[in-house]
Amino acid sequence: MEASTLSRIGLAGLAVMGQNLALNIAEKGFPISVYNRTTSKVDETLQRAQNEGPFPLSGHYTPRDFVLSLQRPRSVIILVKAGSPVDQTIAALSEHMESGDCIIDGGNEWYENTERRIQEVSNRGILYLGMGVSGGEEGARNGPSLMPGGSFEAYNNIKDILEKVAAQVEDGPCVTYIGEGGAGNFVKMVHNGIEYGDMQLISEAYDVLKNVGGLSNEELGEIFGEWNRGELESFLIEITSDIFKVKDDLADGELVDKILDKTGMKGTGKWTVQQAAELSVAAPTIAASLDCRYLSGLKEERENAAEILKEAGLKSGIDKKRLIDDVRQALYASKICSYAQGMNLLRAKSIEKGWNLNLGEMARIWKGGCIIRAVFLDRIKQAYQRNPNLASLIVDPEFAKEMVQRQAAWRRVVGTAISAGISTPGMCASLAYFDTYRRARLPANLVQAQRDLFGAHTYERVDRPGAFHTEWTKLARNSNAAGVHALN
Repeated sequence: MEASTLSRIGLAGLAVMGQNLALNIAEKGFPISVYNRTTSKVDETLQRAQNEGPFPLSGHYTPRDFVLSLQRPRSVIILVKAGSPVDQTIAALSEHMESGDCIIDGGNEWYENTERRIQEVSNRGILYLGMGVSGGEEGARNGPSLMPGGSFEAYNNIKDILEKVAAQVEDGPCVTYIGEGGAGNFVKMVHNGIEYGDMQLISEAYDVLKNVGGLSNEELGEIFGEWNRGELESFLIEITSDIFKVKDDLADGELVDKILDKTGMKGTGKWTVQQAAELSVAAPTIAASLDCRYLSGLKEERENAAEILKEAGLKSGIDKKRLIDDVRQALYASKICSYAQGMNLLRAKSIEKGWNLNLGEMARIWKGGCIIRAVFLDRIKQAYQRNPNLASLIVDPEFAKEMVQRQAAWRRVVGTAISAGISTPGMCASLAYFDTYRRARLPANLVQAQRDLFGAHTYERVDRPGAFHTEWTKLARNSNAAGVHALN
C-alpha cells in the first residue's frame, strides 16, 4: 500500500465505545483504520463514518490487512472486554506487527495485567500503553478524559491525536502522560472508585430529601438543577436533575420510581477498596458505597426485613427549607472526603511503584469529559499546586475552612437521617473520616493495650521512646487483691 494511503492510527473492537472513539479520531482529521472480528460491526462503523461525516475511516476484515494499513511506527488502540479477550486480540494483531509498533489498551483493565503485557510484548520490541478512558459512550464520541500509562515513547507517537480527541477545558486537553507500567489503569480504577462514592452520596441526598423531607420528583429535579448552578456543579448532579424529570411512557408518574433498586457493578470499585486495604489507606466512603451495592442486591431479604422491622425509625417534624440547604452542604463536605480518600490512595500507590504521579494534573484531566467531572476539581488542582506534598485535601486551608463551615449542617443531616431510620452510610463514613482525621488523640491507645495483653504485641509510649510490654492480667489481679485488702 502506498504510504500516502496508510492510516495514521488503528482501532480494533467496535462495540459502541470503540465505534465512537474511532469516529471522534476520524472527525479530528486523523485517518483511521478499524477492525472487528464480527464483520458486521466494521460495516456499521463505515456506514456511520459516511453518515456523520464523511470522515477518513477505512474498514478491514482480517488482522493482517488491518495492521498493514497503518503508517509505521504503527499505533493500534484496542477496545475489547478486559481479561482474556485482550490477550487474544494482542496475539492476533502482534503477529503482524514490528519492533517499534505500539498497542494501546483502552479498556477498564486490572493494572497488573497491563504490566504483564508490557513485558510480554517487549520481547518482540512492541511498545504498550494501558489507557483509562472515561466519559462513557458520549465522551468517547465528543471528548473523553484519557489516562495513558506505560511506554512514554508510545505516548509521544500519538500525543497529538490524544490531545485533539480528548475533552477540552480552559487549561488544556483532558489527557496527560500518567506514568510508567500500569499507572494509567490504576488512576482510572481510582477515578471509578471516586465515582462510586459520588453516586452513593447523591443517592443518599435524594433518599433523605424524599423520605425525610417528603419532596416530590418535580421538586427534586428543580433542587438538583439549582445545585448544579453552584459549588456542586458537575456532570453527575446535572444528570440527576434530568432523571427526575423523565416521565414513564409505560405507566403513570416518573420513570425513576419504577426502576428496580438493585445496583450493578463491573468490579473497579471492588478493586479500589482492595487496593486501599493492601496499602493501609482509609477509604471508608468508597467502601461504604461498595457495601451499599452489595446490600442493594439483597432485594428479597430487604423486603422481608422491612416487614419484620417496620417499627424501626422515628418520625418528627421537619423544616423542609433548612433540610434542603443542610443536605446540599452535607453532600459537598462528604464529597471532599471521598475525593481526599481517592487522592491519598493514588499517592500511596505512586510512592510504592515510583510512578511520580502529579495529583494536581490528575484533578485537571478529570475536569472535562469524564463521569466525575466537576467544577470543584479545579480547586483540587489548585490545592495540589499550592502544596504538592499536601497530606490530605481536608487540611488544605481553603477546603478545611469550607468543611468547618459546613459541619453543623452535615451533622444535622446525619443525625436526622439516623433518627428517621434512613441509612446514609456514605455521609456517615465521610463524617467519621473527617472526625477521626482531625483528632490529635484517638482511643487507639486502648486497642494497643488490648493487643499487648492477649498477644504480647508491645506498645509505644507518648512520653519516652522504645517498645514496651506489660503483664496486664497479673498487675490487674494484684491491684484487685490490694483493693480487697484495703477494704478489709
